[in-house]
Amino acid sequence: MKSYLETTANVYKEAALKPDVGLCCTTTPVWALPGLVMPKIMLEMNYGCGSTVNPRDLVNDPTVLYVGVGGGMEVFQFAYFSRKKHGVIGVDVVDEMIDACNANLKEAETTNPWFKSEFVDIRKGSALELPIADNSIDIAAQNCLFNIFDKEDLKKALTEIYRVLKPNGRLVLSDPVTEDPMPESLKQDERLRALCLSGSLPLNEYIQMITDIGFGTVEIRAKRPYRVLDPKHYDTTELIYLESVEVCAIKDPRPSDGPCVFTGKTAIYYGDETLFDDQKGHTLLLNQPIAICDKTAQALSDLKREDIFISASTYFYDGGGCC
Repeated sequence: MKSYLETTANVYKEAALKPDVGLCCTTTPVWALPGLVMPKIMLEMNYGCGSTVNPRDLVNDPTVLYVGVGGGMEVFQFAYFSRKKHGVIGVDVVDEMIDACNANLKEAETTNPWFKSEFVDIRKGSALELPIADNSIDIAAQNCLFNIFDKEDLKKALTEIYRVLKPNGRLVLSDPVTEDPMPESLKQDERLRALCLSGSLPLNEYIQMITDIGFGTVEIRAKRPYRVLDPKHYDTTELIYLESVEVCAIKDPRPSDGPCVFTGKTAIYYGDETLFDDQKGHTLLLNQPIAICDKTAQALSDLKREDIFISASTYFYDGGGCC
């Protein structure tokens, strides 16, 4: 095992044995759902930077895989939507975290009449070699885990997720990203990498890693301020600004002209006709905003029409678009 992975395992072993409330800082509010009572211990062990639980993903009785179980908060939330035996599979490499997660799920069972611990199957395993069958998972998720990997291991982890997903299955991720240069000294700091800080990539590079594996559609669902690494406390001469990004990658066929990446761009046609049809599968109704992928935004911009407005990326895409 690479040394930085050993350091990471030790960090989360400590966090399992003694909850570290300040270890991560989740930027997304915890879901409040009817009948769901979140144990305090799960909130204290919420070692993520966003959320991977989205109700619109969780339809048609899905089988869910969650990699890096933490205190069990998100596997518990996923079980709310997939109430069947082993409907949610959690995988973690740290024995102490597995034990803590199982104990927390037992506690959740005492205050949530709908929940049974058997809804969640916790397995020992690595993100780099998942103990999961090919094409067996509807929704896979990870929160602030892939950020620890170097690029070689990140490629392995993404490839493993792609392997286990069913066709049209979804990978939902939450990780820190940064557009600021990360000094090599910070990249090589194993503890900072374990804390999901110094492994942060620029967003476009992060997306490229995902699409290179074969995912045909990528949605940027949220991007929020996260942390700063400042010269006073870190080995950097410039302040480094991190953002928390929530992404969904869909295992659908990749178009011949490249993947569809939605970063929250919108097109509005305001011409003299009732609609605009580019004869390439994109129809814009008069004065009706429609979400478009970045590829389509560029194609429409290249037309240089004075009656089509293309917005900048909002990095908050919630479906309903065309590509």
